[in-house]
Amino acid sequence: AYMLSTLIELQRLKRLDRTGWTLRGLPNGTESVAGHSFGVGVTAMLLADKFISRGISVDVEKVLRIALLHDWAEVRVGDMPRTATLYFGSEARKQAETAAFSDVVRDVDGGQELYGSLYFDYEQRSSLEARLVKAADVLDLLVQVLALERAGARGLDEFWEVAEQPEFNLEGEAEQIVHELLGSILNARRELLNK
Repeated sequence: AYMLSTLIELQRLKRLDRTGWTLRGLPNGTESVAGHSFGVGVTAMLLADKFISRGISVDVEKVLRIALLHDWAEVRVGDMPRTATLYFGSEARKQAETAAFSDVVRDVDGGQELYGSLYFDYEQRSSLEARLVKAADVLDLLVQVLALERAGARGLDEFWEVAEQPEFNLEGEAEQIVHELLGSILNARRELLNK
């Protein structure tokens, strides 16, 4: 029964809108938190497989677990836009999200140890896997902005600011792979703007 209550709660992420789009006047339903998590999972998997093909050791199961759960806290605190963080402060926001995440997984057997430790890892970016998922989080956002702009949306320039000086905290070949993908996203946007 406990697992079921967690599953029922997490279902809400399928309907919870990503706030950034709504605040910019895009229609409700533009993207859900769960839709974003799917994009992050796919991006992270493809990046992880590329890492492996280039001889970088990475735990793909860990990558996918972190990608799936990285936004679970939002089922309780909502998807807080950047503007909200300016008012609340990033420390208060982080504390709220960590507490919410703990409560979401509290009823699942071993939830705190397994899921809590993965969430903590993601928040601290302590493992390569966590940093890879964070990179995928940023890249999925940019792919979504590109898709919206291709469909005619305008006024989303500020979302591209994140691409100007991204801090992925990766090194060597791993950094290179992520920057290759970032470069191809930016090139696609340049082509769109020059049409």
